[in-house]
Parts: sequence; C-alpha cells; structure tokens
Amino acid sequence: MLKRCFEMLFLLGSVTLCLGCGRERVASPGPDMAAVRELREALGKESSPDEKVEEKAVGTGWASLKGQFVFTGTVGTPKALVVDKDMAVCSKDGMQLFEQSLVVDDSSKGLANVVIFLRKSSRVKNEKSAEKLVFDQKNCEFMTPVFAARVGQDIDVKNSDPIGHNTNISGSSFNQLIPAGDSTVFTPGRETGLPVSVTCNIHPWMKAYAVFREDGYVAVSSATGMFEIPDLPAGEPLEFQVWHERATGRSGALNLDQPKLQWNSKGRFKITLKENEERDLGTLEIPADAISG
Repeated sequence: MLKRCFEMLFLLGSVTLCLGCGRERVASPGPDMAAVRELREALGKESSPDEKVEEKAVGTGWASLKGQFVFTGTVGTPKALVVDKDMAVCSKDGMQLFEQSLVVDDSSKGLANVVIFLRKSSRVKNEKSAEKLVFDQKNCEFMTPVFAARVGQDIDVKNSDPIGHNTNISGSSFNQLIPAGDSTVFTPGRETGLPVSVTCNIHPWMKAYAVFREDGYVAVSSATGMFEIPDLPAGEPLEFQVWHERATGRSGALNLDQPKLQWNSKGRFKITLKENEERDLGTLEIPADAISG
C-alpha cells in the first residue's frame, strides 16, 4: 500500500521537462484527479501503530468455579521423617512423623493440597479480607502443609510447642524465631507467582508451602480433593494455574488431559464463565504419571 502511495505522490509532484534546445517550456499537465482520490482513500484507511488501540474484553457480573481433584494412581506408604533434634518433644512417647507431600483420602481418593489460582484478574468483587489466618506449629510439624492468603491479610504464625521454632517463609523478609507458646503476625506484602516453601531452620524436616495472591482468587483442595473459588469475573476469558508439590510438570505444574479446558503443559487451563454461573468441573482425574514417585 505504501509503495502505491509513493508512486502516486511522484506522479502528482512531477514537473515539466525542457524539451529540445529552445527556451519554450511544455506546460505541466494538470493533476490526475482519479489518482488524487485514490491516494486520499488509501491514506484514510492507513493508520499508524500508535493509533491502534487494543480492546480487551471485560465482562460483567460474577460467577464461581468448583471441582474435585482425584488421584487414580496407587498410594504408597508415607515416608517416615528423620527426627534427630529435641526428641523429648518431637518424638514424645515414640511418636513418628511422616511426610505429607501426597495426601489422598482413602474413601474418595481425593487429592489434598492442590493449589489453583487465577493468573490475572481484570476486576475484583470483594475487598481484602480482614480475617486473620492461623498457621500453627505443633509436635514439630506444620499443621497446615499448604495454605493460601491474600496480600495484605494478617497471618498469625503460632508456635504451640514447648520449644522454639524458627519460621522462614521463602521469598519474603519473614525469618523469625518464635519462642515456645508464642506467636507473631506476618502480613504478605506481595503476591507469589507459585507457592513458596516454609521451613524451620531449627528442625529441618519441617516443611510447608504458602501462596499469596493480590486478588484472593485462589484455593487449596481439601482433604477430599474439593475446591471452590467464588465471585470470579464473569463474561471474559480466565486462565488458571494448577500446582502440586509433587507434580511432574515444571516447578510443580500439574498437567492433566483436559482438552476441553485447553489444559497445557504449564499446568494452566482457560475458561469463560457466564454471569451468576456456578460452574462445576466435576472430577478432575490425576493419573499416577502426573505425580512424581
């Protein structure tokens, strides 16, 4: 198109040429009005990249999403943790601690501690929650292996043991010694791209995960694998991230065979909800090869 415009400009701007040896000049021909009209139309249709404004679809109303993660593989015997410190408390009366990286309900086969969150939101219905969460340490283990909170939400980091614990939340400035029977408040100041580890520097076998999101559109599957995220933006495309501590995908991405949800290898799927819809994804089966041994 630009080439054609330049050709027409050259035609319209041409001047007369002197012919022969005399002083007589040949008058310049009048403008080609058809070419002028074509040029104007061409320039009217052309627009620069700066003039193009990308319109993003923003819907109205709200909806909810729920489902259940079910593990179809065989669950082995949980691995015993090596407890070699503060034995009087951490191994009281012969108590044995086991890892909780794969928690499957015996009856429903529901997989607990799967994290699902909206990657990006155009709008948020509810203001930040004033509810304070409790993250407790008891019998030398974290009582909540995986938990979610909203940025700006207070978390009561509690120590119910008669010995001290040093709680370290990766990716944050929180790395504090919490005396026996004491507690302190941590308020996440920024969201995490994926869940981050929570450890105790004194007792290295203690481990949990935390995820903090700005909009609060996040859930952790229950003991039966159930999850629900309410008040999601309706009428626009939504992309969710799904994570599990032992998922074989990169950085814990949970990969499922769900073509209708456009589920990809990054553990993400897309969906558009209608206003006031309560979408139930039903049973989301997780095969054995999606979880590391």
